[in-house]
Amino acid sequence: MSGSDTAPFLSQADDTDDGPAPGTPGLPGSMGNPKSEDPAVPDQEGLQRITGLSSGHSALIVAVLCYINLLNYMDRFTVAGVLPDIEQFFDIGDGSSGLIQTVFISSYMVLAPVFGYLGDRYNRKYLMCGGIAFWSLVTLGSSFIPRERFWLLLLTRGLVGVGEASYSTIAPTLIADLFVADQRSRMLSVFYFAIPVGSGLGYIAGSKVKDVAGDWHWALRVTPGLGVLAVVLLFLVVREPPRGAVERHSDSPPLNPTSCLTSSLLIVYSPSFILSSLGFTAVAFVTGSLALWAPAFLLRSRVVLGETPPCLPGDSCSSSDSLIFGLITCLTGVLGVGLGVEISRRLRRTNPRADPLVCAAGLLGSAPFLFLALACARGSIVATYIFIFIGETLLSMNWAIVADILLYVVIPTRRSTAEAFQIVLSHLLGDAGSPYLIGSISDRLRRDWPPSFLSEFRALQFSLMLCAFVGALGGAAFLGTAIFIESDRRQAQLHVQGLLPETGPTDDRIVVPQRGRSTRVPVSSVLI
Repeated sequence: MSGSDTAPFLSQADDTDDGPAPGTPGLPGSMGNPKSEDPAVPDQEGLQRITGLSSGHSALIVAVLCYINLLNYMDRFTVAGVLPDIEQFFDIGDGSSGLIQTVFISSYMVLAPVFGYLGDRYNRKYLMCGGIAFWSLVTLGSSFIPRERFWLLLLTRGLVGVGEASYSTIAPTLIADLFVADQRSRMLSVFYFAIPVGSGLGYIAGSKVKDVAGDWHWALRVTPGLGVLAVVLLFLVVREPPRGAVERHSDSPPLNPTSCLTSSLLIVYSPSFILSSLGFTAVAFVTGSLALWAPAFLLRSRVVLGETPPCLPGDSCSSSDSLIFGLITCLTGVLGVGLGVEISRRLRRTNPRADPLVCAAGLLGSAPFLFLALACARGSIVATYIFIFIGETLLSMNWAIVADILLYVVIPTRRSTAEAFQIVLSHLLGDAGSPYLIGSISDRLRRDWPPSFLSEFRALQFSLMLCAFVGALGGAAFLGTAIFIESDRRQAQLHVQGLLPETGPTDDRIVVPQRGRSTRVPVSSVLI
């Protein structure tokens, strides 16, 4: 049994100081040049020696992580799939409806740094198990709230953020410690396939379960049962690999976590990380807005076109748009993530800035198509779906690439903290407020117009056009990332290999002689 399975709860027994001996076949530094700046990438046998896991077991761990990622996003967008029914049940407007998603994202955003700090220091497997178990219980409880307690629905949706924060900040770092180079990029693409696919399944499950059961509450009772299975799989399958071992020279000392303040300041010190996070913030703004409001917008478009009867108080809102939009989200997600990773992989051979450039092209290309989708909605619902399909495909191209950028410009012992920082930034300025902002703008516009179904449609249409503008700003941020990506990646590589001393705004160490050689120690230890 592995060390992580026998160690006390939340211990860090896996990250031992004992590494394989120099010259071990398949490991970096085995070719007689252990201090080379470009160590050989470990082969399959080398990876197994370093992680203690076979290639099959590593792939199985990624499969479990993908299942949970899919489940997280499925739960998040089940609410969006039955949003018209929730509005009718609680008798709320667009602003309050947007608040449902905003409260969830805000909780997720606030808790992400907590789990980022814990994920860099303690057993990641048990952190995820506890978070997902809590999330499953709260999600189940949210399906039993009476109509006069809308505030309680907001509270439970906020608590659901615990589960996602415990998972999203940690899972990518496990994949980074199991694979390197192109293998890592491929596994990350598989992992991030689960985001659009899970989102699409959320719409589909929400709408179809509601239709079968005749009650939207049952749509919120699907994912908790699947969450129990997720906890069991995590506990039985996942094992904790040593942090950063697959990227170090065989004779380099293990990396030790720095203080929370030091880690945060050194992460912020990376321009490519900050700019790529700002670009990803634009992606979060756009996807958060579309995820919650697209089905409702499409339903209002059909009502204006006379294709669907209006959703009146006391009636179940019957529409196929949640199902169709869910299918489009699944398909465009798989197509976009795969297309982005493959284009980036091919361009990387000749252009080291390929990753941020592909992300920029995806965002800048999606903006006009999303605008056209909104502009055409009053004339043709088919044209709207076509433009949504193209826009979402281009938007999805950057999911896995952004994650890969973070992993290679941040050293292993700071990656969970960096994930948490990126989550906070992208949600604080992105999808934490965008659903509520879009809903509030829509409500404000409707107050100036005479009440009608056309006014409801036009108000939401105009407010959603903000997404195209934000997407263009995100593309500009990724173009800025391309300027710094080479130097930041190189600096992280040299630091992991032990070839670059720790420098930065919080470096408080000095060089002193010790046992015949120089070593860096904290100033405080010398003064004491």
